[in-house]
Amino acid sequence: MEDKFTLNNASCCFLAKGCCRNSAHMLPVTDWLCDLPENVAETDLVEVQFKNTRKGYYHNVQHLPLEKGSTIVVASNPGTDLGEVVLTGRLVKLQMQKNHIDTTRYEVRDVLRFATEEDIERAEQAHAKEQETMIKARRLAKSLGLEMKIGDVEYQGDGSKAIFYYIADGRVDFRQLIKVYAETFRIRVEMKQIGARQEAGRIGGTGPCGRELCCTTWMTNFSSVGTGAARLQNISPNPQKLAGMCAKLKCCLNFEVPVYEEAVRRMPQRNIPLETKEGTYYLFTTDPLKGTATYSTDQRMPVNLQVLTPEQAKDIIEMNRRGEKPDTLGGKSTTATDVPEIGYQNVVGQDDLTRFDNKPPPQGENGKTPPRRDNREPRNNRGDNRPRLDGRDDKGFHPDGEQRRRPDNRMRNNTPRTNDRPNTNNPAK
Repeated sequence: MEDKFTLNNASCCFLAKGCCRNSAHMLPVTDWLCDLPENVAETDLVEVQFKNTRKGYYHNVQHLPLEKGSTIVVASNPGTDLGEVVLTGRLVKLQMQKNHIDTTRYEVRDVLRFATEEDIERAEQAHAKEQETMIKARRLAKSLGLEMKIGDVEYQGDGSKAIFYYIADGRVDFRQLIKVYAETFRIRVEMKQIGARQEAGRIGGTGPCGRELCCTTWMTNFSSVGTGAARLQNISPNPQKLAGMCAKLKCCLNFEVPVYEEAVRRMPQRNIPLETKEGTYYLFTTDPLKGTATYSTDQRMPVNLQVLTPEQAKDIIEMNRRGEKPDTLGGKSTTATDVPEIGYQNVVGQDDLTRFDNKPPPQGENGKTPPRRDNREPRNNRGDNRPRLDGRDDKGFHPDGEQRRRPDNRMRNNTPRTNDRPNTNNPAK
């Protein structure tokens, strides 16, 4: 029989290190110090998560026995709000440092009490109005002619305040919009501008990898993503493949950049050729992950390709600096048509939008490709050697040396040719 030891109502488990993760959270937090008795007593700060990605930090001035997953009521401006405790103890201070929260400027409010059934019911009623409010808010913003988009609406736990998250390319004067919202919805209005990545994190979704979006699950800070990361990893610069759900470059392009940067440092420099007795070899392409460098005898095209390791290339470079030339490179010969072996199955590209571009030719009833219909007559369709009636031979030349002008039914410069002679071989019926 397997023995399980639990502490604080199964909020922590000794079978695994730290606290068990709650999959219901969009931004799960693991408290690795929850099993230490002096952890909670070190500070009264707690991290509270509200709807989606919004979090806040509060003082437990009443010293309530708060645990991870406790539903509490906290003070807000105005009224109260309802949230869930996700972190307690020593790690809260480290979390605030990670999020660059200045305690001298950040107003830390207090935890009031544990949430009751009435508090939870009131919060559920307020959250039920968010979808309808968002639709009306978009219509009102459009009627005022504002260049903005209402991405999400979040009601406070007591229903006295609502946060309108909007997206705009530039600066928007929404003073009149706030007055209209306050009169229409009878609540206090707060406007917060977010970016496309934050909007995707609040909406959620599934990425091409088959997992939930990183911005929805664990990412809180978004770093800039450039096309240089794609070029460094030899990824095709296809906007359809590089863009994520937010129509911006995928955040995962930055995940493996340090690995590629370290691998590229081990590669030989491109501007240093290799001198041998056979000739001069130039660096054609490199594969940082495999650790191979392909050299060619021509700078612009793959000719006499030789595959070397970075160590072999650096040894030859050192020999050239000493004035020595090896007989051959000593690498593996290859051709431009060689296809590298792939040890995995690329299941991501199976759902590519361009997979239907190269369609196979249509099949006939007997499984064969139907003959191509062409209005042009074959050149050599004359089965006999009879002389032509117009006095020209089969090559289109007159006996006196004048060349035959062939009909051209193609459109050139979107203008039909008017000086073509009629085709006498195919008269109109």
